[in-house]
Parts: sequence; C-alpha cells; structure tokens
Amino acid sequence: MKGSELLGHIALPGDAASVPQARRYVRDLLEAAGHPRTDDALLLVTELVTNAVRHSDSGRQPDGKVTLIIMSRDGTILIDVIDEGSPGTAPELRTDVQADCGGGRGLWLVRELSTAWGWRDDQAGRVVWFQMAENDREPAHV
Repeated sequence: MKGSELLGHIALPGDAASVPQARRYVRDLLEAAGHPRTDDALLLVTELVTNAVRHSDSGRQPDGKVTLIIMSRDGTILIDVIDEGSPGTAPELRTDVQADCGGGRGLWLVRELSTAWGWRDDQAGRVVWFQMAENDREPAHV
C-alpha cells in the first residue's frame, strides 16, 4: 500500500495460545487508531491465526512462528498473517458453508467481512491478508 503507516507487527509462537495474544495486540492497535470496525477485524484475525496454527508448518514445528503485520492507509487497515506455509496445500475458500456448521467458515468469513482479501507465498512464508475500510459495509470481493 503506497503511503501506508505501519501500526505494528508481532511474531508469535505457532500454537493455540497465540490466538488470544494476537487478538489483544490487534485490538489495542486498532482501538488506539480509532478504527470503527475493530470487532470485525478481530474476528478475522482470530480465524486467520487459528488457520495458521492448525494448517501450516508454523503449528507443526516446535519453533514455528506466526507473524502479524498491521498497517493503515486513509482509514483502511491491512492485516497480513504470515505463517511457514504448508507444502502441497493452499488456502481454500469453502462455498458449501452452512450457518450452523461447526467449522470451515474461516475464509468464508474473511471474504464476507473484508473489503478485499487474498493470499500469496513469498520468501517470508504464506501470507493471508485482508483489508477493511472503516466505512465500507459492503465488501468488494477480490
């Protein structure tokens, strides 16, 4: 994002205890920035960090890490969740999600609540990201 401001970044262990820690960290940053969609962003951070811990090498290796980068530009936040990847698999958006199902809705929620989202593999690992505009209640899906 051109002209973006780094709000913060944090590297966490690749285990389930990192999920609430990631939420607290992002909540504190977004509340300090006055972002009105903090609750939506926290839900998506929870989903993505949980996915990173459950489905990537970050959660399978004793020294695995999950890194979050939080940026802002003109009222839009961009959050990257970076894990160590999972060779042979890729993030998959399920289209058969039921309202009462117990799982598999993480990326569906990201798509529904974000302004834009996506993923890529690069030298840092697998990056799953989302953008959330402060006043955009109708997500534009990428």
